[in-house]
Amino acid sequence: MSLSRRRLFTSSVALACAAAGPRVSAETANAGSMPLPPEPARGLLFSCKYGMTQGASLEERLLAAREAGMDGVDFDDAASVTPDELRRAAAATGVFIHGTINHAHWGTRLTSGDPAERAAARANLEHCIRVSHAAGGSGVLLVIGRGADGPEAADRARAEIIQTVPLAAALGQRILFENVWNGMFYQDDGPRNQSVTAWADYIDSFRSPWVGAFFDLGNHARYGDVAAWIRELGPRIVKLDIKGYSNARADADGKGKGFVDITAGDIDWAAVRAALGEIGFTGWVSAEVGGGDVPRLKTVLAQMKEALLG
Repeated sequence: MSLSRRRLFTSSVALACAAAGPRVSAETANAGSMPLPPEPARGLLFSCKYGMTQGASLEERLLAAREAGMDGVDFDDAASVTPDELRRAAAATGVFIHGTINHAHWGTRLTSGDPAERAAARANLEHCIRVSHAAGGSGVLLVIGRGADGPEAADRARAEIIQTVPLAAALGQRILFENVWNGMFYQDDGPRNQSVTAWADYIDSFRSPWVGAFFDLGNHARYGDVAAWIRELGPRIVKLDIKGYSNARADADGKGKGFVDITAGDIDWAAVRAALGEIGFTGWVSAEVGGGDVPRLKTVLAQMKEALLG
């Protein structure tokens, strides 16, 4: 093709594209390229929740995570931003945001007996899906609701989530259920050897590759063996949260049981590492512990690596 013909062809394609699709605004064009995640360390990428960071602005808080050495951020304040605002912040800082967390799943629940509340909860989930997609993420962490909403709670949530799956699929976002103390799929007053089967069966009931688990490695150490749950969940696990749990003490005064720093509790991290290796897990791990300044975040990152890399 001659140079003149090539120029004519290129100009014609550009004009056709401009006529067929929406124009890119100057604001969008100047936002910069979206960041890419770094190479995983032995298959794992480490992040913190956005709420663990400190700073005077969205951008400063994202940069604090990077300064601490985090590979990215799990954004847990989706209600505060529009999809475009978070996309521009990610592009401006170069900090990779791997997903969002439903911002109102405890208060506005998919399990509610009120149809209006369920509709609002579904709208919140859809917003989080759009925010994650805009920022370059791959999924939304979701607490499906509370068992106290009644025996139909799980079915109500399923009906709402099923309506949201097409949007998630269209935008390439996984809807990921977190195992939490919500009175569902475990016995609150039960023993420490409970099975994860009920929760796994609920995930499977959607029969969709767009629904999976955001497995919290500390949340149910009180009720079951963490490594055993990992093995049973297997490929349902898409992402991980991490925190410590102690059955002996929850604070310096030795009172009660509860969550502690990642490596301060009595979770058998060697067994957890072995189980994750057996299921071939790779991907994002998000700290969910007390945050603070950059030195504090560096400490958290070191604890994450000690627990999961050995």
